[in-house]
Amino acid sequence: MTIKSRALGLGAFALSTATLATLAFAQDVPMVGGAPMYPDRTIIENAVNSADHTTLVAAVTAAGLVETLEGEGPFTVFAPTNEAFATLPEGTVETLLMPENLETLRHILLCHVVAGNVMAADIMGMVDADGGSHQVETVGGCVLTITYDDGGVMVTDENGTTAHVTIPDVAQSNGVIHVIDAVLTPAA
Repeated sequence: MTIKSRALGLGAFALSTATLATLAFAQDVPMVGGAPMYPDRTIIENAVNSADHTTLVAAVTAAGLVETLEGEGPFTVFAPTNEAFATLPEGTVETLLMPENLETLRHILLCHVVAGNVMAADIMGMVDADGGSHQVETVGGCVLTITYDDGGVMVTDENGTTAHVTIPDVAQSNGVIHVIDAVLTPAA
């Protein structure tokens, strides 16, 4: 083997090793809203980087929940996207962000948070154990009904709004995020 062919072989090995490392990184760190969600960071530390969750982050900040969701947890957060917030009636988000409505906003946001670190497989196991649907109480006192089918996990609030989990199992240092496509609200 010549020096040139050996150098080419080593270069190819280095390139394939770098490619494998990149693939392993991509598998271990999911992307949400164009940003990597590092499992050694808190829910807030990751969420602020997601372009799909700017409305949620603004709402969490306005409601004074940043410190809570940076806390030890663990928390399971069903995280609505900007598109989910955009489907609410016009002016709803702006109204909720007003100082006089922050307690209502806080309640709505906490209806997206469950105490514990619950991955999608755990959720499906609970649904199976309960015969097809499982009810869970949130930190905000709401009762969510969870089901699943071939399309994935679905979460229904007390008003009948169903959110689909679009990105499950985004591990965080203090829990897990499941990205959802609707905003969950407490019973009126």
